[in-house]
Amino acid sequence: MGLNDPQWGKNKGDSGPPDLDDVLRNVNKKINNIFGQKKNGGGDEGSRENTPKSHGGGSIVIILGLLLAVWLASGFYIVDEGHRGVVIRFGQYTETSLAGLRWHLPYPVEKVEIVNVSQVRTVEIGYRNNVRSKVLRESLMLTDDENIIDIQFAVQYILNNPENFLFKNRNPDDAVLQAAETAIRQVIGKSKMDYVLYEGREQVAANATQLMQKILDRYEIGILISKVTMQNAQPPEQVQAAFDDAVKAGQDRERQKNEGQAYANDVIPRAVGNAARLIQESEGYKQRVIVSAEGDAKRFEQILAEYSKAPTVTRERLYLDMMQQVLSNTSKIMVDQKNGNNLLYLPLDKLIQMTGSSPAPSSPVVQSSAQEATPDNSIRTRESFRSRDREIR
Repeated sequence: MGLNDPQWGKNKGDSGPPDLDDVLRNVNKKINNIFGQKKNGGGDEGSRENTPKSHGGGSIVIILGLLLAVWLASGFYIVDEGHRGVVIRFGQYTETSLAGLRWHLPYPVEKVEIVNVSQVRTVEIGYRNNVRSKVLRESLMLTDDENIIDIQFAVQYILNNPENFLFKNRNPDDAVLQAAETAIRQVIGKSKMDYVLYEGREQVAANATQLMQKILDRYEIGILISKVTMQNAQPPEQVQAAFDDAVKAGQDRERQKNEGQAYANDVIPRAVGNAARLIQESEGYKQRVIVSAEGDAKRFEQILAEYSKAPTVTRERLYLDMMQQVLSNTSKIMVDQKNGNNLLYLPLDKLIQMTGSSPAPSSPVVQSSAQEATPDNSIRTRESFRSRDREIR
């Protein structure tokens, strides 16, 4: 330690804090060495003691300048693509910055909230993470036909207004959940159960999306619904077996209706064709009857004219014509009654058909057999006559 050291003679055992002047003096020396300033070579001890004090104010200014530069530099921030920077000044919204390098007044004057506006967020209704982990309080809904349905939805949304998203709602996910549940219950309440389960899933999701967006826009939450997906829709587990039976019965009913319709499509055209054919035949028969009646009328007129001229001849002729017409269409049998027996002769028409000629050659055989017959055979002959008569009929 030199004789000019200002610490000469001071108590070295003092454990108190260092002297502020000494600290500033040391800092000033280091700064002077950095910027190339030279120390004062001459002068007495008083001048050397006053030199650090004369540079203490400049050192403070430099330090404050560095601190100010660092503080101002902390206001730079980068906004990534697909994000927005919301600048808040003393807790009040100021502006929204786009992607790129930006600057704001450093903390605590202003701060920035970086919001991701391109991220697709999802809210689950009626289940959590898996459709099997159901939330019955959310999933059970009442349809228009007073049936209970178990339904799960997933709602996907993005942010379209970061300011409203940050400042006009406390819990965005909860707000979306409540709005989605309200919209879906309203849509399901106006739909039939079969329509929701089988036919109208996409339409139900579209209607729920529109209604949900109206509710969120009314509350100015700053959220845009991108898609509503129906994950699962079925009757409650407690009535699933009965519902399956009802579905099978409905399917059987539709199948039977289809079969009946197919049978009707097969029978009705044929019945219509048969009816048309019968109508045509009846028209033809009607025409034939009319023509025949007209012919009969003319023939009767002719007969009356002839009968008025010769009644006996005309009556005899009519009788012969009638007998000819009747006997030509009946079987003819010859019976010998003059000899006192009822022996049946063979039918003449059958004999003609068998021989293909006149019945003369067979008659002697029949007559000889009749002559050899005795009165004891009368009953047998009568029974054979009846049996042959039945055969001929």
